[in-house]
Amino acid sequence: MKLWDKGTDINKKIEEFTVGRDRELDLLLARYDVLGSLAHIAMLESIGLLSKDEHTALKTELREIYKKIEEGHFSIEAGIEDVHSQVEYLLTKNLGDSGKKIHSARSRNDQVLLDIKLFTRAKILVVANSVSYLFHTLIELSEKHKDFLMPGYTHLQIAMPSSFGLWFGAYAESLSDDLQLLLTAFKVTNQNPLGSAAGYGSSFPIDRQMTTDLLGFESMNYNVIYAQMGRGKVERLVAFALGSIAATLAKLAYDVCLFNSQNFGFIGLPDEFTTGSSIMPHKKNPDVFELIRAKSNKLQSLTNEVTFITNNLPSGYFRDYQIIKESFLESFDTLIDCIDMTNFVLQKITVKDKLLLDEKYKAIFSVEEVNREVQKGVPFRDAYKLVAEKMKNGIFNPDFEINHSHEGSIGNLCNQEISDKFETIFGQFNKSLIDEAEKALLKG
Repeated sequence: MKLWDKGTDINKKIEEFTVGRDRELDLLLARYDVLGSLAHIAMLESIGLLSKDEHTALKTELREIYKKIEEGHFSIEAGIEDVHSQVEYLLTKNLGDSGKKIHSARSRNDQVLLDIKLFTRAKILVVANSVSYLFHTLIELSEKHKDFLMPGYTHLQIAMPSSFGLWFGAYAESLSDDLQLLLTAFKVTNQNPLGSAAGYGSSFPIDRQMTTDLLGFESMNYNVIYAQMGRGKVERLVAFALGSIAATLAKLAYDVCLFNSQNFGFIGLPDEFTTGSSIMPHKKNPDVFELIRAKSNKLQSLTNEVTFITNNLPSGYFRDYQIIKESFLESFDTLIDCIDMTNFVLQKITVKDKLLLDEKYKAIFSVEEVNREVQKGVPFRDAYKLVAEKMKNGIFNPDFEINHSHEGSIGNLCNQEISDKFETIFGQFNKSLIDEAEKALLKG
């Protein structure tokens, strides 16, 4: 069954090529297709395109389909092109002509747009929750280890004193900015495209505000052409936000791999979190963070993939958009898995104390000595040369005391301020409105 079927057989090879992975990927969209249809039929009844009895029967049947989807008993049958066709086929099979009316005043174009937006909106909320758990783990680790000093590096050369409190806190604040990007992507996503039909609206007197409210959208894509132009744009913006989180994870994973190595020895991973070698008995490899790094780096390429597929298309719908689904829909679970695994392992990480007492880190206190001379009244450039001369002559014996008190420094991490910033952003995702809307559509 095809929604566009006009009684002409299509070449089998052409059909296989054009359908691609749609049947497989559309299973991810199935629950959202039903939610969209529930809102759509309520609107159709309100404008007289469905009778009350037809609406009631369709609503009951759609809720049964939704239940089967949630229980894992829904499939797209052989010969049926996509999830939209499967749902309409089941409705028509069970209800007859009423099932054939469900597609009035919409197109597969705005139907798939809606499904993808509902799917994306839901997945963004899961990502945001996972980010929140990791953020709080990092803040806790920062507070726990705020007095554990470690070397800070520039050019991979020892540079200045740092701390594990500062290091863990840096990644927490990075996630705060990542969350801000994700919130922007969420707000762009959270606009209703339903009613744009094939991209040029409908001659039916549809009520787009009604479906917007029923589906818990913050707003709608008002211009029907722009609603269709949003296909690809939404995915690109969301991919960029996901890539930003992935970049934070990749950098953290690199640090962990580096600091866990014997030449650094700053941190340790439990033996059960590492893998071994087939010929080297001593090996304890941080494979989990290497894979997090690789998967996170791959996720960052998604923005370019979406851009290259869509950036030379004019306005209107094109089948090119189908290809985006193959990478985009599955990217969320990959990122969520990486975030959750990072959070899981970090909670068992061990941190080495008193690192800077090692003689090889002696030079790291040179800036502290320069600053002390400046506080005595010595001009900075003269103080710099004085300390450099002591180091050159082997008579540099620094004071190991660290006194950093400004905002965001070793002695003043500002973790509370970072947490406040994060929570302000997190609170704007407005999940409760969406949950209430979906419950209302599904209640008996």
